[in-house]
This record gives sequence, C-alpha cells and structure tokens, in this order.
Amino acid sequence: MESGNVSGRVKRYVKVGGAVSTLAARLAGSRYLGIGIDRDSHANDLRIALGELKGPLMKVAQILSTIPDVLPKEYSREFAQLQANAPAMGWPFVRRRMTSELGIGWEKKFASFERIAVFAASLGQVHRASHADGRQLACKLQYPDMASTVEADLKQLKLVLRMYERYDNAISTKQIQAELSARLREELDYDREMRHLHLYRSMLQGEVGVQIPDYLPELSTKQLLTMTWLEGAPLIDFTGANLAVRNEIAQNLFRAWYRPFYLYGVIHGDPHFGNYSVCEDNSINLLDFGCIRVFPPSFVEGVIDLYRALRNKDRALAVHAYETWGFQNLTNEVVNILNIWAEFIYGPLLEDRTRKIQEESGLYGAKVASKVYRELRRLGGVTPPREFVLMDRAAIGLGSVFMHLHAEINWYRMFHELIENFDAGVLKKRQKRVLKAAGVSEVV
Repeated sequence: MESGNVSGRVKRYVKVGGAVSTLAARLAGSRYLGIGIDRDSHANDLRIALGELKGPLMKVAQILSTIPDVLPKEYSREFAQLQANAPAMGWPFVRRRMTSELGIGWEKKFASFERIAVFAASLGQVHRASHADGRQLACKLQYPDMASTVEADLKQLKLVLRMYERYDNAISTKQIQAELSARLREELDYDREMRHLHLYRSMLQGEVGVQIPDYLPELSTKQLLTMTWLEGAPLIDFTGANLAVRNEIAQNLFRAWYRPFYLYGVIHGDPHFGNYSVCEDNSINLLDFGCIRVFPPSFVEGVIDLYRALRNKDRALAVHAYETWGFQNLTNEVVNILNIWAEFIYGPLLEDRTRKIQEESGLYGAKVASKVYRELRRLGGVTPPREFVLMDRAAIGLGSVFMHLHAEINWYRMFHELIENFDAGVLKKRQKRVLKAAGVSEVV
C-alpha cells in the first residue's frame, strides 16, 4: 500500500479547508445574516465539492443520504448521486495508474478496456473491460495518494470529534475514532478486499437470491481489483416498483446481510444503495467488499441475548448482553436508556406480523436518538465498545435501505430462521473454517 506522505497531507488540508469553509460560510450567512440561499444550487455545489475531494468526507455524505428525513430532500437527492455517480478521473490518470499496477503493455492483458469510468466513488473508480475468454470484467482502480488523503481526513475527523465531545459528552468518541480509522485504512488494501470477496462467496454459497462476483488475482493488486461484471439495475431505481418486487428485493438483502452475521460473525459495514444492484429476477448483486467486520462469537451471542431479553422482559439478561459487548459502569438508569434505543432497533424483530421496518416517519428515529443522547448526557455519558460502532452504523444504514423500499414483510420470521438453534461454539468452528479458507484475520 502506498504510504501517506507529508506533502500529500498538507495539500489535502488545504483542499478540505477551502471547500468546506466556503460552503459553511454560505450556510452561516443564510442562518445568521438572513442572506437568501438556493438550496438546490447549494446542494449541487456541496455534492461537487465532496465528490472532487473523494475519500472519507465523501463517505460521510453517502451515509447521510441513506437516512430518510435527516437532510432536506434537495441535499439527499444530490448526495445520493455520490454513491455511484461521483466525478471520475480522466484517461491520462487511468493509463498511468494501470501501468503502475500491471506494468507496461497492460492493455494487452485485456480484450478491451473502456476509457471512461462507469462508476466513481470515494476511494476509487470502476472501468468496464473484457477478458480474452469473453468474460465481462469490472476493474476497480484506486485514486492516487489515497493513503495521504485518508490520514489527512482522519486527523481532521479526530479534531472534529474532540470538539463535538466538548460540546456534547453523551457518547465518548475515542472508540468511534479508532474503529472508523481502522476500517477506512483497510479499505485501501484491495488485496484484503479480494479475500473478503472470497469470504462472501463461501458464506453465501447456495443463496439463490444473492450474486457475488468472481475475482481475477492475475489482474489484481493492492490498488487494483478486477472482478467479473454483474449485470443489474441500481437498487434505488426500485423504490417505486410494485410491493411484491420491493418485498422480494428486501428479503434477498436481509439474507445477504444477516446470514453472514448470525452464521459466521461477519458483517458488511457499508450497506448503502451504491453497493447493490438488482437483476431481472429480483436477486441482488453485492458489489463492494472493502468495509468488512469480523466479530467474536460472544458478540453475536450478545446480540441474540439482548433480543431475548427485550422479548421476555429479562433485565438481567439485557445487562449481561451489554457487558458481553464491553459496556462498563452500567447503572440502572444507563441500562434503562440503552434499552430505549435497543427497543427501537429491535422493534421489527419483536412482532410476528407483516409490517414495514419502521411504521413511523424517519423523524421518529431521530426523536428516539435525541432522547437517548439527552439522557446519556445528563448521566455523564457512555463509552461505546469498539465492536459496537460499526454494527450500529451498519444496522441503521441497512434499515434505511428497507425504509426507502417501503417493504412490508415478516422480519420476525426471517430473523428466527437465522437464529434458530444458535450455538456460539458451533459458530466459532464455522467462522474459523471460512476465515482460514479466505485468508482473513479471525477477529479484526
């Protein structure tokens, strides 16, 4: 992996500071000085600025766009485009980068290679190509000097989190910073992503509703990942489809995400619209494997224990679950507050009936979160265990996808199909086997 250098980071600080401060000043003028602002125009400017910056800041915008009602519609619409329609780098860049990865004469290794990227995201862009044997390929090429970009953004993120914590001590940000930093650095290593892809092919083998690309190690490096091309339409295009189609897609997504977690202790930590596409038979394609998290079996057991505690109103089991995850100094009041959030997250799994993932508006979730934060602040705050950070983010992100689909299915029964006869010892053996075969670390 290319190492971050001082000059690259300095350039990044200038870029980040210039773009964001200009846009922030415009918003401040609107808010405090009464200066009018065209939200459509401003949202477009912000999308362009974040798209050009690439990197982690762009990912923040992606995450925000997936949560209904959090942003004005003008911003959500523009930010959603960042997931699969970010500004791409031109052919001179691509030619240089491909030469550095596969050597001089790299084009001869392909039957064809399209010069214009079909997708551009936060860390890299995808070009369509074809193999001599006729297979259609997707070549994911990392942007230059991304190690410096990530390190610069992570340093700024650390400062932002520190400032936030001084203002609001409801949640300690130390473990949040550590977890996000580790995962973002891992996303730079495409050799690791190739192993993750192999892992998911193993875990989802036999799932007819999920397609995983194959990979070509001879055409891949730590900053270039070549996979087979999977035909499909963008997931976001199906938010207006008929209910039966939306339900089938949601069921396939549910199994694609939760089967690896409950059977193998592995999650996909970045479940936004741009990472999926839909086939003609409503099966789904998983397209990105950069942000993967492996959990110890005890963590998965804690998730199931907390579900059972809420269902059976077993307070002692709930405390045990939180302690298993690593929460400390759990007073009765803190447990009560944590249970408010848990009941919101687990709500759809507690009712044996067909329903939407959230029957209230997206603002209801914001109200619950606000109440939890307010009460935690009053009690002096909590420190979320590191493993909890990505799990919480991913669960909310996936839930927001289900909300956009307006799916109406029996979440309770799908969940129980996966946790029936759960045994942490069996999971540990199963996890060890698939991780070893894929060359993935046992617990990250």
